[in-house]
Amino acid sequence: MNISDKIRQRAIELGFDLVGYAPADRAINYPAFTDWLAQNYHGTMEWIARDPERRGDPTRLLEGAKSLVVVGKSYYLADPDRAVWNDPMRGRIARYAWGRDYHKVITPGLKKLAAFIREEVPGARSRSYVDYGPVLEHDYGAAAGLGFIGKHSLLINPQIGSYFFLGEVLVDIELDYDQPAEGRGERMQTVINGRETEGSCGGCERCLHACPTHAFPAAYVLNSNRCISYLTIELRGAIPLELRPKMGNWIFGCDDCQVVCPWVQRYSAPSQTPWLKGDPDIMAPRLDEVMSLDDEGFLKRFAGTPVMRTKRRGLLRNAAVALGNAKNEEARKILERSRMEKDPLVREHVEWGLAQYTE
Repeated sequence: MNISDKIRQRAIELGFDLVGYAPADRAINYPAFTDWLAQNYHGTMEWIARDPERRGDPTRLLEGAKSLVVVGKSYYLADPDRAVWNDPMRGRIARYAWGRDYHKVITPGLKKLAAFIREEVPGARSRSYVDYGPVLEHDYGAAAGLGFIGKHSLLINPQIGSYFFLGEVLVDIELDYDQPAEGRGERMQTVINGRETEGSCGGCERCLHACPTHAFPAAYVLNSNRCISYLTIELRGAIPLELRPKMGNWIFGCDDCQVVCPWVQRYSAPSQTPWLKGDPDIMAPRLDEVMSLDDEGFLKRFAGTPVMRTKRRGLLRNAAVALGNAKNEEARKILERSRMEKDPLVREHVEWGLAQYTE
């Protein structure tokens, strides 16, 4: 086997579901990225706008970079029981966060893959990234043939849908590059059940219309300021008043734009995801329990999971909004008991939640 074949085999052995290679060229959609920044669609995530040139040029991250090894790891688990998922007294958590922080799973695999490359090619240099690195990973995922970019701006692989993490290893060696998706990623050729299939969104716009907060001003463009994932995770301050009633019972992230995708509905299948748990209290914790968490309780329950990113005050803020949207007597009583909360951000959202019962 040549080095490209060896890397692919090793990546699969390490548990990755998808592997592809792309040249370390400028990202094809870099102009669209800079326009997105100019529209302030990144919201308060200032780290995204810091030195944007690095995100579009891999050689700025690794001098002499020639290739990207792009891997994908499915995080699909079957939907929870409807009685749990639709219970207004439970808060929904996005599928990727149903367990251990994925960075702690993907990063060790990438490091092992990079070490393997250095063993096979002495003197080779590399750098590894998950989504915390300055890489336009959907662009390079499409360039490496891992999928096409859907109208919701996420990467869709016609064989496993869109529920998968991406990781990259930049290397200063040439590889056998895969066939990229075309243009913005609207079309790619793949083989499903032995039959060649063209993957694309076609005329489908289900994801755009499914978003409760109308976060897509156009196909392939996400306005983070209106995205429930952004509002519940990245936003540190108050959630805009006009968006709160549209958030339903999401308290960490949102999967609405993926759930309705035909590729997801037809081709998503469970993978080896031992770090994710199909536990109702992880998928959708009870809101009364969330609101009762102090700092120690929050740490004990969510340490080592992605939920830590929103911190206690962010999670309780989100839970207060969900209780306001529940519109039932049990939720109102929980909010009444939460009026003594010391954090002013949480308290303000508790008062908003209570106001929904007086309208």
